[in-house]
Amino acid sequence: MGKRGKKFFSNEFNTKWITFILLWTFGMSVFFTLISESLLKELNIILGFLLLVIIILIGIIFDIIGVAITSAIEKPFHSMAADKVDEAVYAIKLIRNAGQVSNFCNDVIGDICGIISGAVGTTIIYELIDIYSIKRGTMLSVIFTSLIAALTVGGKAFGKEIAIKYKNNIIIQTSKFFKFMEEKFHINFLPDLKKKNNKKADKY
Repeated sequence: MGKRGKKFFSNEFNTKWITFILLWTFGMSVFFTLISESLLKELNIILGFLLLVIIILIGIIFDIIGVAITSAIEKPFHSMAADKVDEAVYAIKLIRNAGQVSNFCNDVIGDICGIISGAVGTTIIYELIDIYSIKRGTMLSVIFTSLIAALTVGGKAFGKEIAIKYKNNIIIQTSKFFKFMEEKFHINFLPDLKKKNNKKADKY
């Protein structure tokens, strides 16, 4: 592959973002898995269940954000920006970078929550087997892991309906977080990476 081919491949598939997201996902997965397992060693079964529910909810919430952003169009937020609604500027940035934001919310956070919920679920199963001297651990494991999968998939299915119906409100609330982070901590997660190229925005 010549220089021209490499440049085209890099521009077309955004290799810097792909490399970053691979390393970021690996690091976050290791970190949060270790944290969750360390916490479970100190927690009882009830708090372990609570931690599991929180992890599943985090995955569902980020999935809602990702779906809302990919299904939104810019036009309503341009009107808000004209009315000097500060969050609208961040909303437009989110929509213009919908691919990367969706990748982070739906894939990175979603997959990490899936991995961690599986690890937490396995730890809880072993704790239950040990505490109650359960002989048929395989059946308990199948039922418990299936329950985790059902809650995750069902929650995301319900969340997608919410995301599509209330996408503009969800994006504005998400934009408030980015605005807060930039104003208070000078952290800008949403640089102006590209000019307006949202086909859906042009269509309307």
